[in-house]
This record gives sequence, C-alpha cells and structure tokens, in this order.
Amino acid sequence: MGNGMGMDTESSSLAALDRRVTECRACPRLVAWREEVARTKRAAFADWTYWGRPVPGFGPPDARLLIVGLAPAAHGANRTGRMFTGDRSGDVLYRALYDLGLASQPTAVSADDALELYGVRVTSPVHCAPPANKPTPGERDTCRPWLVQELHLLRPTLRSVVVLGAFGWQAALPAFAAAGWTVPRPRPAFAHGARVPLDGLDVFGCFHVSQRNTFTGRLTTEMLREVLRTAARTAGLPTAPPGDRREK
Repeated sequence: MGNGMGMDTESSSLAALDRRVTECRACPRLVAWREEVARTKRAAFADWTYWGRPVPGFGPPDARLLIVGLAPAAHGANRTGRMFTGDRSGDVLYRALYDLGLASQPTAVSADDALELYGVRVTSPVHCAPPANKPTPGERDTCRPWLVQELHLLRPTLRSVVVLGAFGWQAALPAFAAAGWTVPRPRPAFAHGARVPLDGLDVFGCFHVSQRNTFTGRLTTEMLREVLRTAARTAGLPTAPPGDRREK
C-alpha cells in the first residue's frame, strides 16, 4: 500500500524500504506541494533539478544511533533527495556529527558529495516537504508506518535515538510502540535533554536544529553536541575527544 502498510518485515531490506518510500503518493497535499516547489524552485537553485519526491532515510543499515527529525525542507532535502542536505539545519547537524567523529565530512550539499555516517542513520516521521514546514496530524499518522518499518529493520543494532523537536517526539513515540518497544503511559513529555529508557533502547530529546532555534541561541552547538555525544556513547559508538576535529 502507498503508506507502507502490509509490508513483510522479515523479507524487506532497508534499501528496498527506502526505494518504496520514494514512490509514495499517499498524501495529496504533500504530493502537490513538493512537486510545485520542484517546478518553481528558488532563484538561487534555478539550475538544479529538484528531487521533488519523498526523501528516504540516510545512513548504514546496521546503525546503532538513529536521529529523527521533522520533515524534509522544501529547498533542502526536497531539492537534494537526502535527509538534512542542502539547508542550514543540515549544516548544523552534520557539522556536529563530524565534530564527534560520526560523519566523514562537516558539510552536506548534495546526495553525491561522498558524505558517510558512521554508525548513525538520519530519518524523519514525515518524508515529504510540507507547506510552512508543518505537516498535519493526519499526514504524520499516514506516514508513520514507514518509520515503524524502518525501526523494525534497525532493531537488531539500534541502541539509542535522538529525536529533534516536539513534533518529532510526538510522532516517534507511537512508532516505537508500534515497532514493539514498551513506551511508558502516559507518554513522556518532550524536553531538551530528556532521556527515556525503553527495552534496550534509550530515546533522547533535543531541540530541533532549525534556524529559529540555532539563530536565537535556544539550541547552541555545544548543546547539540552534548546530546549527540551522550546518545552515541550510550549506543556504544566511539566519539572524538572535544576539540579534536573542530575548526578543521
């Protein structure tokens, strides 16, 4: 089905899931918007051929740490076809991952720029760029089976998750439950630095890496690095000592 329901978890690979994600047309408003943006473009990217489709997750299939965002940006991942690539939010996130030794380079400009993530995968609860960066609750729920399937496939190695922002938090917790983890009731509230232990999985809350948060100082680089560092260590991933890779 178009929203990912009815998939055979056991026989499905993450690469196959990613391919199916890119073909989804389940939400008419999101389909219309992502394709309109891809046609009209932004002047600065007039020579780009926009992706204009759902954006799959990015990272290795045996990731120990998962980062869950909100949705692709209209002129970021909706243009490049890769999560958090080509916009300022991605600049902040991938720089922090690089600083910690979890990414091969500090920038993410296009899907063919050779960026690699080490033990980390990046995904979102909504795979299409929404108008005004605001998916509806119905669109969030329609897209959830993709995240549930992704969690099923990552479960053998997944040990920690960083959820960026309250929307992602509200979308992710039901997905964890649907994927077989026991989520406390009532569901824990989102907060920066929140940590919720599930069955063999620790879920961390972090303010979103949006320009609104990073430009105002609500989320500083060090705040982001600290959450990512704690989550990575919880997942058993080695991280670079503070200062080792910064300013390079």
